[in-house]
Amino acid sequence: ESFISHPLDFYLFQNYPNPFNPVTKIRYDLPFDGKVSIRIYDINGRLIFTLINENKTAGRYEMEFNGENLSSGVY
Repeated sequence: ESFISHPLDFYLFQNYPNPFNPVTKIRYDLPFDGKVSIRIYDINGRLIFTLINENKTAGRYEMEFNGENLSSGVY
């Protein structure tokens, strides 16, 4: 996870690549300090994994999600 710059609005970018096998990047903008929670759900709405659930300072972030331990499907 890395800090890039100071954005003006909240924004969750489209993950890339999509579809992915097995790694994808997730980027988000946080205009001010706050709690961030990013969770992965399956197509049926079941929580599969929590990627992050913590306080963050304002900024632009990027993280990798590795789904190699997940079965094929839509998440």
